[in-house]
Amino acid sequence: MQATTPEASKMMPYQYPNPKEAPLEIVVNPAIPDDERVWVPQAENVWFRPLCLNVSQGYWTNLLRVRKSGVLSRHRHPAPVHGMVLKGRWRYLEHNWIAEQGSYVFEPPGETHTLYVPEDVEEMITYFHITGVMYYCDPFGKFEGYEDVFTKLEMCKAHYEKVGLGADFVQQFVR
Repeated sequence: MQATTPEASKMMPYQYPNPKEAPLEIVVNPAIPDDERVWVPQAENVWFRPLCLNVSQGYWTNLLRVRKSGVLSRHRHPAPVHGMVLKGRWRYLEHNWIAEQGSYVFEPPGETHTLYVPEDVEEMITYFHITGVMYYCDPFGKFEGYEDVFTKLEMCKAHYEKVGLGADFVQQFVR
């Protein structure tokens, strides 16, 4: 190994290999895509843009884009959720706070909430990191459906095939 000065070694990359089992990094640039086909429809005027679909650890990260006002969904999570509002604003009917552009939101495991986008919001985009499942329910807790990393993966495959990107387009986000 060549001797270097302390100043020169600051700009030197790490000199040993990373574990060969380690998955490759994901760099999504731009995160908010120019190509509308990358947004996967989830409901009328609601889309998500996958960033990481981690099938081995059971989580996904995505951008949620909403172009309608009103109630989007009522759901609960068995694991924590992290969110960062990039554009617009929203709230949960069960709380008195408003998540607006620049807001960070932590959702504790087990909480059930109803996502609402105000009428004067033309577009909302929020980054979410979700582990486990989103359990959809009615106001009384009756099960209405679910999403997890595997249903998200299947939605992406079907959509990307349909819009001409090919089902394998989603593989760049899978770890």
